[in-house]
Amino acid sequence: MKYLCLFFAVLMLLPAGAAVWRMYLGPNAADRIMAIQVLGTTVTAILVLLALTSERNSLLDVSLVLSLLAAVTAVAFVQRAWPDTETDLDAD
Repeated sequence: MKYLCLFFAVLMLLPAGAAVWRMYLGPNAADRIMAIQVLGTTVTAILVLLALTSERNSLLDVSLVLSLLAAVTAVAFVQRAWPDTETDLDAD
């Protein structure tokens, strides 16, 4: 079981690398933020697998905080990138 979790943790480095590549190439900000979301999810999965392998519960806490930060980052990006047009039209 331990080696299987390590195998999958190493296997999860492939989507993490693809997300980093997409952040580098992304033609616009939406592509880059989606790549950051994929990277956050992938790193969270890697940390959970490493926590199962090493029996360290602190890695589970770190993965939980990372996933919450990724969600807050996505919401903040959407709020900033696409402002509410109905509110903007009512102000005029």
